[in-house]
Formats: sequence, structure tokens, C-alpha cells
Amino acid sequence: MGMMVSWMLVAAAVGAFSITALSGCVLIPLLHRLHFGQTIRESGPTWHNKKQGTPTMGGFCFILGILLSLVLVFVGFRRYAPDLVGSQQIQAVLLVLFLALGSGLIGFLDDFVKVVRHRNLGLVAWQKLIVQFAVTGGFMAGLNALGLLTTVITLPGGGSIDLGLLYYPIAFFGIIFMVNAVNLTDGLDGLDSCVTFVAMLGYLVGASLLGYYHVSILATATAGACAGFLVWNFYPAKVFMGDTGSMFLGGIVTALAFVLCRPELVLFFGIVYIWDAMTVVIQRVYFKLTHGRRIFRMTPIHHAFEMRGWREVKIDAFFSLIALIGAAMGVLYIYLT
Repeated sequence: MGMMVSWMLVAAAVGAFSITALSGCVLIPLLHRLHFGQTIRESGPTWHNKKQGTPTMGGFCFILGILLSLVLVFVGFRRYAPDLVGSQQIQAVLLVLFLALGSGLIGFLDDFVKVVRHRNLGLVAWQKLIVQFAVTGGFMAGLNALGLLTTVITLPGGGSIDLGLLYYPIAFFGIIFMVNAVNLTDGLDGLDSCVTFVAMLGYLVGASLLGYYHVSILATATAGACAGFLVWNFYPAKVFMGDTGSMFLGGIVTALAFVLCRPELVLFFGIVYIWDAMTVVIQRVYFKLTHGRRIFRMTPIHHAFEMRGWREVKIDAFFSLIALIGAAMGVLYIYLT
């Protein structure tokens, strides 16, 4: 089984990387012809104005890469490894993709409003939340149907805690928060791609330790796709993933922890997204309580590092290092439990 799993992981990684990287050759010129260029928010950093017009919605590259590579792996290897890619495993993967694609659809609508309707703020908050509530509710219903919904949190040393009914609102709003947190982190060239690549490595190792090899395959495909997208998205970016891509990745980052029946793992593998998003929350609360005072120079926090003179590549590397530390802590947590 070990050799078969290795071949499946290699196929998923190489397939996703190749399809994502090659699709950019077609999609980027198409986005240019359609004039689907990034609109810089008026409240955003002024030095980002030079990026105005850079093609967005490039997330379709890695969405295509992930989906096609998964089809190739699951269809191609099912005959040789039915225990690894059986119906139950495929259903779990489809459930992850449900949250990812549902979130990606919200991002696409947001991007569409920005680039076609020329409203640089995109959809209004209540419009996003209505769809997110529906998608999140459907995802949790799917978890329950597959027997993957558990209210028990495993603790190091063999202990556990049952959250009972309190689990459901925490999980529901936690999912929405995490998806949006990944979206907020997509503020610099290559940042979301780099951080998600590292997070997926954590999920790859963690899922393998737990014996969830179908999750390992999905994590590997996502990591490969992120690496393929960096061909076009690394500084200076030739294309942005847009909300289409960042919301899709947010769905995957969040859903993987839940299909592993270890939702607390997202606190480790998603540490960078949580940090970035919480600085926004803290800034806004403090701003209102103090009638205009700020804690951070700018949020999300990656922009504060820019204001300190850090180059985007340096910020990408620093945030990736933090993501790596979080991933290592997550793997250690799995080992200890």
C-alpha cells in the first residue's frame, strides 16, 4: 500500500502543478482580452496602484489543476487501490470540494461585480453572508450524513472534551471566519499561494499519520497547484487569483480539518490566516472604542510590514515560515494525541 500511496501522491502533485502552470498560458491572455483587470480598493495601500489592471480571477488556473488531477488520480488508480479511493473516500473529497467550489462561487461573483460592474468593493456584506450561510449549512449537513461530524475535541495525552450543542455554532461561524480569513491574506503577490502551499504540506503529513490517504492526495494536489500558480503569481505577479481563487482555497483549508474529524487542526495549519484576519478584527474594534485610534499601522497585518519597508518577497518568506511552524505544531499535536 505504501508504494501505491506514493505513486498517487506524485501523480496528484505533478498533475496539478503541470495543469495549473500550463493553463496560465491560455487564461492570462484571455483575461487580458476580456479586460478582467484588478481594481485596487480606494482604502488599500496607495503603492498598490501600480498593480491596477493586472488580470484577476486567475484562481481558475489552480481550480482546474486540482479538479483534473483528482479525477486522473482517483479514476486511474481506483482499479489498483480500491481501499484508498473507495466510495466513502470519494464522497469525503467531494464534500471538501463542495465547500471549496461554493466559496469560490461567492468569490467569483465578488470579482465579477468588481471587474464588470466596476464596483471596487464587490458584493456587499449581506449578499456574501447569505450564500456563505447556505454553503456552510450544506457542508455541515454533508459531514453529518457521512458520519464525519463530531462534537468531541481530542486533547494531547489521550484526553478529550465534548462541546455538545456548543460545537455547532462554533463550527458554523468558525468555517465562515476561516474561509474569509484566507481571502483576506491574499493581499500580496504570491502570499496566499505560498502560505497555502505550506499549510497543505502540514495536511499531507497529518492526514497520512491519521491514515486518511484520500485527504493526503487532495492536500498534495492543492500544494502542487499552488506551486504551479506561483509560476504566474510570484512577485511581480502576472495574474492575481482574485476572490475566486482565495475563497476556493479557504474552503479547502477549512474543510480538510473537518473531514479528518479533527477540526481543531485548522488552528495550526491555518495559523497565518487567523493571525492576519484577527488583526483586522482587533483594529476595527479598537478604532470604534477609541473613536479613531489604531493599534496597527495598517491591516491586514501583511500591509503593516510593507509600510515598514519590507519587500513583498520577504513578507512571503516570513509568513511562510510562520505557516511552517504552525504546520509542524499541528503534526506534533496529531502525534501527541
